Amino acid sequence: MHTASTDLMASINNHTEDQKDIKLLVLDIDGTIAGHDNQVSETVKQAIAAVQAKGIKVAIATGRMYCSAWRFHQDIKSTLPLVAYQGAWIQDPKNQKIHRHLAVSREITHQLLDYFEQPELRSLLSVHFYINDQLYVREITTETESYGIRCGVTPIPIGDLRQVLTNEQPTKILALCDDANLIQKLMGSLRLQYTPSELYMTTSVATFLEAANPYVNKGTAVSYLAEELLGLTSDNVMTIGDNFNDVEMLDYAGIGVAMGSAPEPVQAIANWVAPSVEHDGVAIAIEKFLL
Repeated sequence: MHTASTDLMASINNHTEDQKDIKLLVLDIDGTIAGHDNQVSETVKQAIAAVQAKGIKVAIATGRMYCSAWRFHQDIKSTLPLVAYQGAWIQDPKNQKIHRHLAVSREITHQLLDYFEQPELRSLLSVHFYINDQLYVREITTETESYGIRCGVTPIPIGDLRQVLTNEQPTKILALCDDANLIQKLMGSLRLQYTPSELYMTTSVATFLEAANPYVNKGTAVSYLAEELLGLTSDNVMTIGDNFNDVEMLDYAGIGVAMGSAPEPVQAIANWVAPSVEHDGVAIAIEKFLL
């Protein structure tokens, strides 16, 4: 993290040349454009509109389900495909075309479920399977209920989650627990069992353990938008995010901005650290680098 003013000035000066070259801005949702109230503030909306008026494209890249992220896509009037599920699902709301869908293999899904349902873990974890943009759960727990309310989705309780795996593979698997330390322990344990080439694992919130296809992360998704769809390079891209699931896209971009609430290791890889979402940090970052 650039704390000293000299570091900050150096960082800003390094990117002064790039300012006019930014043609794509990619934003995370939770903790970035949406705070505790689950809404995008008018200040942030106005800053995004000002960027779009300059001809800069704006997109969303989130860990959320596509159906849950869509209203934010509308809020910011994005014209690009929407990156959902950490990049496992990229769909264009204009024509419903799915540009990318990468699922977790059935074999690894069964293994993860066996792991999460060990006797000592079963009662502590809420396990979510995301299939065809729907949320399947064993039962409705307190965590699942509050998750459903925030995301605007209705979880489907089905008892044994293995039932949905007969013909389908999940886009994402999520284990929730109100104990962030337990999530960290499980993450450490699973990282010893699976290499990054077998499974992508991350946290978007300290109490969420998220697993996806190994080719999935927001960095590869943003590079797809920039390079494949728009013919840009990473130098033409600015990204803003607040958690470990944003690391790859912050790293990819010519300008990567972390929110003030981001964990220290996330702030450390960013070019600049913005104020928190509650202080309209995205609007301030946009003002600094793009307007």
